[in-house]
Amino acid sequence: MARCRTYGHGPRRIIAIHGWFNDSAAFDGMLAGFDPDRFCIALPDMRGYGSRRASEGPFDISTMAEDVLAVADTFSWQSFTVMGHSMGGKVALRVALMAGQRVERIIGITPVWAGKAPFDPATLDFFRAAAHDVAVRQAILDMTTGQRLPAAWLRRAAERSVAVSNREAFADTFESWAGDEFATAAQAVEQPVLVVAGAQDRGVPEELVRSTWLASLRNAHLVVMPEAGHYPMDECPLILASHLIAFIDPALAR
Repeated sequence: MARCRTYGHGPRRIIAIHGWFNDSAAFDGMLAGFDPDRFCIALPDMRGYGSRRASEGPFDISTMAEDVLAVADTFSWQSFTVMGHSMGGKVALRVALMAGQRVERIIGITPVWAGKAPFDPATLDFFRAAAHDVAVRQAILDMTTGQRLPAAWLRRAAERSVAVSNREAFADTFESWAGDEFATAAQAVEQPVLVVAGAQDRGVPEELVRSTWLASLRNAHLVVMPEAGHYPMDECPLILASHLIAFIDPALAR
């Protein structure tokens, strides 16, 4: 595991797992909302992304979960909150199943579920094309944010996704987050879970979150952000931070 960035030095420990289109910088916009004296947030890059762009695979959910636990071991964290965006939510569930005694809380931000993604064949082929077509990436970003964000942001986000990931990792992680199936096993998760959905998200809509995360996990709580799509860390970062802080450290709730 390459060196992992951290933010803060407080007793509330979080490992943040980025999604398919991003590296660990995905969470940078919301960090200003976290008191560094209360929180310590580890921000690893997954294999094939960011500082680990040149790393070797395998590029799959299980390996990402193992790497997250390696981060915790590097810092000698015996307990922590695991937080994931999009595919990172699926990784977070896998981490909880692998080391449940160490995971205090789980946060899924517009998260992919533990089962197979409900893609029809045409959608599956379209998403696969994103590995080699930046225009497809931009179209996916536009669709999943409700077709309402500025074109300049969509273009830059698509281009950045190419710059921060290698093509093999991008392609292989898609097959894993879209195709891996451990939904039945995930029902054993007992930790408190916060699921953040974006009301404008057309990729992981609220009704899908309710029928998977909320229906399957006994201690799951849902927050729906009215102005967010699939990327609340970009669309409304400080409001997102407020929801996360209230869940992790209720004494700071507003």
